[in-house]
Amino acid sequence: MDEAAKESNGNGSTPGTGQFSLQKIYIKDLSFEAPNTPDVFTDSDTELAEPQIQLNLKNSHASLTDNNIEVVLHASLHATLKERTLFMVEIDQAGIFLIKGYADKERQALIGTYCPSALFPYLREAISGVIGKGGFPAILLQPINFDALFAQAMQEQAAQNSDGSSASAH
Repeated sequence: MDEAAKESNGNGSTPGTGQFSLQKIYIKDLSFEAPNTPDVFTDSDTELAEPQIQLNLKNSHASLTDNNIEVVLHASLHATLKERTLFMVEIDQAGIFLIKGYADKERQALIGTYCPSALFPYLREAISGVIGKGGFPAILLQPINFDALFAQAMQEQAAQNSDGSSASAH
């Protein structure tokens, strides 16, 4: 066994570097509403038209024990057709991640980018499944660049901080 193999800690990193691993993925909360059924299924206009889809995403996190972090990806999807609600889905897709040995800035980047990226395929599948079980055609949510969203949020936070500091200096 060579020296590199002896020093590996089993997750591809060497001692002294950060440790990151996914411990558990689960649905924390799920709600589906189709308030205008069965009328939307019998309306001939509904079958031919494309619904308007509004998707809102956000994520949150909470520290647990022993360097474990719960990250929750919250999604709200609202489908309308001619100002009439077809369905609404709200879901909290969660995961527990072990994040150990990283500087605060790296840790925040992992929580804001990698964790939501890991959760999103499960969220997308759950949304598609519940919509199908509600009697509607499945919706394929497009991939999301959480790295870009995190970078944008950091820029906005920096701008707010600089605006606050310049406002208090006057």
